[in-house]
Amino acid sequence: MSTDKGSAIDRQFGLVCASHTPLLHDRELASADICDTVQHSFAAMGELVESFEADQIIQFSPDHFHAFHYDNMPSFCIGAAAESYGDYGTSTGALQVDEDFALAVLDAVRDADVDLSVSFSMIVDHGFVQIWEASLGAFADLPLIPIFVNAIGYPLPSYRRARQLGEAVGKFAKGTGLRILFAASGGLSHDPVVPKIKGADQALRARLVGRDRSATELQLKREALVREAARAAMEGRGPCRPLNPDWDRRFLALLRNRNWAELDAMSAETVEAAAGAGGNEVLCWIAAMAAFSTAAETPQIIQQDYVAVPGWIAGLAHLSALG
Repeated sequence: MSTDKGSAIDRQFGLVCASHTPLLHDRELASADICDTVQHSFAAMGELVESFEADQIIQFSPDHFHAFHYDNMPSFCIGAAAESYGDYGTSTGALQVDEDFALAVLDAVRDADVDLSVSFSMIVDHGFVQIWEASLGAFADLPLIPIFVNAIGYPLPSYRRARQLGEAVGKFAKGTGLRILFAASGGLSHDPVVPKIKGADQALRARLVGRDRSATELQLKREALVREAARAAMEGRGPCRPLNPDWDRRFLALLRNRNWAELDAMSAETVEAAAGAGGNEVLCWIAAMAAFSTAAETPQIIQQDYVAVPGWIAGLAHLSALG
């Protein structure tokens, strides 16, 4: 569903959250109806983003061992400058990041006793840019402030800590007087081929700690493996665990109702068991919703769409709100 332009212009804060997947819009791995439904949901989200006309977009998203490796894996990191890696069909290029504003966010969050690290040369991958290319066609002209949330590399931050990060960002945003859109991308139930450092052989370990520099060749191999796993998932075979639509819908309900007690009680282990190796990307959704709820006076859900797409290895959801 979409919203009219007037209602978006009248609000100071907005929220957009969307799943991402390496196989998005692959018509060999999902039906035409599903592809069209997902495209319509992204278009509705794009309409809201365009009509909102944000001064700044603060985005919480994960990385998939393109920027952050086990040589230095923070829980949270803000980019004062950033560039897109260009994986899984996404574009390369610089993000339009306001360095001074990013550093002001950094200071405010750290003053709230949440340890946020900083990068003056952040690399982001499809986890950050796919939402914008799918909904708007491009990301280059958007005023983006990227905040990396570690959702894959052990140890993950707690769900309570992700909420506290979001609340600190939202408190800062509320005092700026600017029109700010909060964004998140990841999940929901999602079990792609995620490498683990525990038990990794020497070659995989070198890649996960960022010491293997044959990046292009490795990326092509990764993409081929993911697509092979996706085709197996579409046919009901492994190695990916089946999607969990019941868990997805319950999570959306908890988030929509801002049930922080139950969301705080979630853990990386229980979420992975229920929703797959990529399920903890919902940490980003929690941070974004906490930021939005802290800043907005009268939050209103505008869009909530969901469809399970086994061939894309994703319980694919969209959530938008104004406040």
